[in-house]
Amino acid sequence: MRTDCRHYQSRTYGSGEAVRKCVLDLAPEAPWKCPADCPKYERKMIDAGWQYGSLTPKKPDVPEPLSASDPDVAALLDEAESIVNEVGFQLLAEEERKAKRKLFRKANKKRKR
Repeated sequence: MRTDCRHYQSRTYGSGEAVRKCVLDLAPEAPWKCPADCPKYERKMIDAGWQYGSLTPKKPDVPEPLSASDPDVAALLDEAESIVNEVGFQLLAEEERKAKRKLFRKANKKRKR
């Protein structure tokens, strides 16, 4: 990964698992490798106040992840993204229904007065 690109993100969880990715989802082998000639590469100019930790996993014997160029892995990643997007749309619709119910109840209370 090109860690000096402004579109690069990294997060380490409490379990020690590190996630590194391109936020633009432009890497053909996302999220593990950026292309050498990426058209959206922009060097980070300012890193004010950030603390950088090691990207080395706590367990030194962790195998390298599968390549996303493998059709099975790419299909799995696409399917996972679709599932997450669908759940997001369902949650937004549910929140919208709740907001409409709340407005309806509020309007009925005003009418009763």
